[in-house]
Amino acid sequence: MALHPTLARVTDRIRKRSERSRGDYLDRMGAAHQKGAVRAHLSCGNQAHAYAAMTQDKAALAEGRATNIGIVTAYNDMLSAHQPYEHYPELIRSTARRLGATAQVAGGVPAMCDGVTQGQPGMEMSLFSRDVIAMAAGIAMSHNTFDSSLYLGVCDKIVPGLIIAAATFGHIPAVFVPAGPMSTGLPNEEKSRVRNAFAAGEVGREALMAAEMASYHGIGTCTFYGTANTNQMLMEFMGLHLPGSSFVNPGTPLREALTIAAVERAAAISALGNDYRPAGEILDERAYVNGLVGLMATGGSTNLVLHLPAMARASGVLLDLEDFEDISQAVPLLAKVYPNGMADVNHFHAAGGLGLLMRELMDAGLLHEDAKTVMGEGLQAYRREPKLVMGRLTWADGAKESLNDKIVRPVSAPFAATGGLKQLAGNLGRGVIKVSAVAPERHVIEAPARVFHSQDAVKAAFKAGEFTGDTVVVVRFQGPQANGMPELHSLTPLLSILQDKGYKVALVTDGRMSGASGKVPAAIHVAPEAAAGGPLARVQDGDMLRLDAVAGTLSVLAEDFESRTPAEADLSANQYGLGRELFATFRARVGNATEGASSLF
Repeated sequence: MALHPTLARVTDRIRKRSERSRGDYLDRMGAAHQKGAVRAHLSCGNQAHAYAAMTQDKAALAEGRATNIGIVTAYNDMLSAHQPYEHYPELIRSTARRLGATAQVAGGVPAMCDGVTQGQPGMEMSLFSRDVIAMAAGIAMSHNTFDSSLYLGVCDKIVPGLIIAAATFGHIPAVFVPAGPMSTGLPNEEKSRVRNAFAAGEVGREALMAAEMASYHGIGTCTFYGTANTNQMLMEFMGLHLPGSSFVNPGTPLREALTIAAVERAAAISALGNDYRPAGEILDERAYVNGLVGLMATGGSTNLVLHLPAMARASGVLLDLEDFEDISQAVPLLAKVYPNGMADVNHFHAAGGLGLLMRELMDAGLLHEDAKTVMGEGLQAYRREPKLVMGRLTWADGAKESLNDKIVRPVSAPFAATGGLKQLAGNLGRGVIKVSAVAPERHVIEAPARVFHSQDAVKAAFKAGEFTGDTVVVVRFQGPQANGMPELHSLTPLLSILQDKGYKVALVTDGRMSGASGKVPAAIHVAPEAAAGGPLARVQDGDMLRLDAVAGTLSVLAEDFESRTPAEADLSANQYGLGRELFATFRARVGNATEGASSLF
């Protein structure tokens, strides 16, 4: 099938926009590769330090003829998604040894849980943790003793940070290794019902705690389709996972077999093997366009609108919101997974999952089928799914039609003709809205503004009964320069209650929501942010705001708006406590949200 004309046009536009930066990047990666096997350039003293702890592998390492695989891990016990990684290094090392290769844990990276910090001061470091992860992984790989690499990470900022590092060391092959989702617990719709009932004062904290614990109940990724699981989709669409590996549960024989296969592949694609596949060549404009297609087709997390441009810049590729907008208009919504539907990722995987979606999109010309991947040339391998046959891993043809059309549908009968993301622009700046879970009658909201400088102030107003009609809640000074751009997901239950009362409600903010953005219209990532003197700083209580997700506009309907003096906020409370004082440099250097909100580029 010929490539869809919109994808061809957007890809060509990205290629032209990135011509200089991508060319410079490839030159740097080519020069790094030309230096040859890195261990050959280390002194004997350098190497002795590097191999001292590798009791079983010292001889192979010193000889320098076998592939040495660097492991970068985000293991900790704070994230259920990352706890399974505890014993991966043992399996990876033994597998590498069997192959005649070696493997070392190059380093660990921090991995915070947004579920723990949601609505808390620690959330103000969440987005910046992506850049810290990239730098920490860079330190791990800087030992310059690795011919290939395995990246162990799943959740919100972790995968984007690891991608930035893998791109920075783009002359080295990189395979990303998932850990899989936890088994299905309390249904998402029941969890949401209890949360809303608690916010309305209808149930107590004991009921809320019981529901939360029944939902988040074991090891593995949270099962809703938030940022963590969107990341897993992305790695498969971009060709950095093994096919069909994203949503296999932890602790299963198939999960272990896929981890072993990832080690085998990492060894095979090193410069010392027969199929050299450096990460920098895989991470080209086709890979990022394929990622954008996957984001739209699945109704994925709005956080990726921040992460993808930052990831792409690390490999010399320049993305813009117009690329998200155009691809969203060309790609139909093929999946309904909570919060866009009632199913979780386990149900999605059982109904056909990513293999079925990629098959459908390829057959419709909606993917770059010729993109490079860790598996080889092209995406054909990603139409297949892994199976254990007599204890041996194999890949077989995946589902050719949906096993549940309430969860997954074909291109010929989608849930919606376009993807779930819309760019917004107007006299309030530029932002985005995720509409895949928003009812069509709520795609246009025009109502008076109520302005707040913190989510706690919104909660206090809600408790005081101050919301008594149609309202656009403006929460400003929540951008990266102001306080690190925390997610404001804890406002969702309150706004949902107001909406359920029959009011027209919307949120407008220079902060983030999350992959769990739901049924309330939310214009997020509005830039320039208020702390930089952006238009949001001129909004006043009572201004008529219009959020139009159909026309793609976000405007204040006030004649004197442009002449107003921007409001200022006391941001001193954001600068200290729980480590926030350590991130002053990040807040001072961070770029615009439309360019990825990174302090690195």
